[in-house]
Amino acid sequence: MKNNLQIALLIENMFNEFEVIYPYYRLLEAGVGAVVVGPRKEEYHSKAGLTIAADKAVSQVKASGLDGVIIPGGFAPDYMRVNRAMVTLVRQLDRQGKLVAAICHGGWMLASAQIINGREMTSVPNIKDDMLHAGGLWQDKEVVVAGNLITSRRPSDMPAFMREVLKFLNNKA
Repeated sequence: MKNNLQIALLIENMFNEFEVIYPYYRLLEAGVGAVVVGPRKEEYHSKAGLTIAADKAVSQVKASGLDGVIIPGGFAPDYMRVNRAMVTLVRQLDRQGKLVAAICHGGWMLASAQIINGREMTSVPNIKDDMLHAGGLWQDKEVVVAGNLITSRRPSDMPAFMREVLKFLNNKA
């Protein structure tokens, strides 16, 4: 895989620890750059109290300088989706055909970015209605790949999710 790939890993308070840490280290293991991006360059707290600092504020990154984004779950996406710059970044990456990957409640960001209408996808079942109302073709599968959009339901789906993310990136490299 090309070593110069850069993937943004979005972060906000109340993130799911597994859905940030697992993708972060799998990307690094594959030789892909992972940059943690938050609304501001500061520390964010997980649902269990773990803190992770953002490497960059969303105002410091551009879609043109990235190869994709991973949106973790927990309740962080509910905070992320009210940040216009974070939503715009996801929408721009999708329009450029770059990786847009979301797990669990990360689907909320996809709905706010208005990028799931007519597309197959999955999420945690708790937000299935939100995904359907946004036009998503929701499926109860561990991972759904719809072009550059890769979605999964929960932490136990992380191995399948990251296999598909890395496969997508390898095909783009």
